[in-house]
This record gives sequence, C-alpha cells and structure tokens, in this order.
Amino acid sequence: MARALYIHWPFCLAKCPYCDFNSHVREAVDHARWEAALLADMRHERAMVDDEPLDSLFFGGGTPSLMPPALVERLLAEAERLWGFAPGVEITLEGNPSSVEAANYAALASAGVNRVSLGLQALDDATLRFLGRLHDADEGLAALAVAQRHFARVSFDLIYARPGQTVAAWQAELARALGFGTGHLSLYQLTIEPGTRFATMVRKGDFVPLDDDAAADLFTLTREMTASAGLPAYEISNHARPGEESRHNLTYWRYRDYCGIGPGAHGRRMGVATTRHRKPENWLEAIAALGNGIAEARPLGRAEQASEAMLMGLRLGEGVDLAAMAARFGLAEAELCDPAKRDFYRRQGLVWRQGERIGVTEAGMPLLDALLGELVPAALVSS
Repeated sequence: MARALYIHWPFCLAKCPYCDFNSHVREAVDHARWEAALLADMRHERAMVDDEPLDSLFFGGGTPSLMPPALVERLLAEAERLWGFAPGVEITLEGNPSSVEAANYAALASAGVNRVSLGLQALDDATLRFLGRLHDADEGLAALAVAQRHFARVSFDLIYARPGQTVAAWQAELARALGFGTGHLSLYQLTIEPGTRFATMVRKGDFVPLDDDAAADLFTLTREMTASAGLPAYEISNHARPGEESRHNLTYWRYRDYCGIGPGAHGRRMGVATTRHRKPENWLEAIAALGNGIAEARPLGRAEQASEAMLMGLRLGEGVDLAAMAARFGLAEAELCDPAKRDFYRRQGLVWRQGERIGVTEAGMPLLDALLGELVPAALVSS
C-alpha cells in the first residue's frame, strides 16, 4: 500500500552544479502543460495502488520552492481527492536557501505546505564556495528565518568531516546550528564518490580528505551533541525531536510503498520499482503518448525486496523486526540476517537485540557499512 507521494520538479533557476537534468529558467516553463502532465502522472499512480490515505507528500528536485503556489495547491487538492489525507499529513517542500526562493514561502505555506527542508550545507562562506553552493551564509540564514516564520516544521542539512575540519570547529558550528531551534537536522559526512567533482579534486591534489579516525571523532561528537539538545539520531545521519522525524524518509527506510511522479522520480509500489524518464522532454512525450511518464516498471523479487528492506532498516535507531520481515517476504529469519554474525557482533557491543528486533548500537553506527556487509547474507544481497 502506498501512503507516500514524491513529486519531482526538475527546473532550476540557473545551472546548478548538482542538477541531474538540463536546467530551465523559470520563465521558460509552460506551467499549464506541466500541471496537466503531473496530474496525469499522479492519476496513473493512484490507479496502481490500494485504498490508503497519504501520510506524506514530498516536493523535491531542482528548485521546487520556485513552483507556482497555485500549481502546488492544485496538485495537493488532486492528491487529496484521489487518496485522501491521513490526519496530520506531512507535506514537505525541499528548498535551496536563496532569497529568491524564500520570497515564495508565505504563498507556499498558504497552498498547504507544512514542512520545509533547506539545503544550507554550511554556515560559512568559505565552505559554501568549496561545496559549490550558489548561496552565501547570510542569504542561507535569512532564508531559514523566513522558513521558520511560515512553516510549522523546518529542517536543514549540514555537511561535516570536511578537509581539515577540527573537533573544535565542528563543535562550534553544530552548537550554532542547534541554537536555531529547528526540530530536525540532517547531518552528513562528506564522502568522496567516484566520478564526482570532489573525486577529481582529490586526484588532482586540490585537497586531502579527512582521515577515518578524525571523521569518526566528529561522528561521535555529532551524536552526543544532538542527543543532549533533544534531537537524538533516529537514522544514521538524521536527528529530530521526538515526533518530528521525517515521515517521508521513514517511508523509505522502513521500506514501505511510495509513488513517484515527475521527471526522474523513482517509486516502489506493489512489488514494482518504477523509474520515470529523466529528461523533461522525454517525460512529457511519454505522458502525451501513454498517460504516464514511466521509463521502466521492474518487478522486484522477494529476495531483492528483503535485502533492500534490511539494508535500509538497519540504518534506523529502531532497527528491524526480523519476525515481521520474515513473514512479509516469506523467508526464514536466518536468510535475512546471519545468526552467527549477529551474535558475534552483539558480543562485541556493535549489535543489539530485543526480542525479534535487532539493530546497530551507538558503538556500531560508525561501522555501519561494514556491519551491513556482515549481517545481511551475501546470497540475499546478490539474488
């Protein structure tokens, strides 16, 4: 059953270094055409799932905070008509912290958005330039202040474990971030992924990544400070006051169904993985021809689903219920989690078990990737 809807808006105000799509200036968008296409894509997805009201809707993508509020309101009205909304439905909008976008916040709140997630990423200009961001620190903090005036719930993200970052520097930055009083923070370690701009910079010697021990110290500090401030980690990189966890992200991590519409959107519903056409032009053409923007709808085998569910669920502080998962996918508990490895790492203090529920301890979280490779049997992952 799909109780979450992801709506992808691909347009950026200007060329963005992180955008996977051909950018389009806002003025060039034919909003009437896009509204009709998004509504068609939405209606297709509703026809593919059971009757369950939506718990969450998430507007993401290029620059969704520049969507016309009237379009957002129309999409929300149609989603409510098609699915119905659960009490307290979470309606999140992902935003870049620019003054241009912040000017749209009041209207978006009036349209029905009740939560915003801002990509601050850092609180100083030098780091923002290093990260390739288009906003500066003052602009980002001004956007945060506007968001806090207009939305009931606000989250923002920061990136740490940056080159040369010390414990004292991160402690001061995180303390400042916590002082803004938001109910949710996403705090990510800088990772150097192959094929990215950062990987090229490292190869050229432009900077040296922080070593693993130093990054681990910052990770531990992050967990301690957020917990002390009343925003404990509920997922390896996400921290929230109790009750302010992201419902939408929990849908992913608990491996529940969700529908995705718009160019490049992914979905998981009724045992099928859906992928929309990435290029807006191709997506629009598919809508015109077929009534939906799907590029691929791939049935998922139960072992693949179980593997994904385990790898996602063990990221959470709540862990996973092995008995419930075994019943859900028709597999034995030993097929989901190697019992010998589980017991070994439990004795090491890296894994906990309470009845049928297992999870990774505070001591184990810095080693999560390695533990996942040990706990989830290779045969399940590769099937």
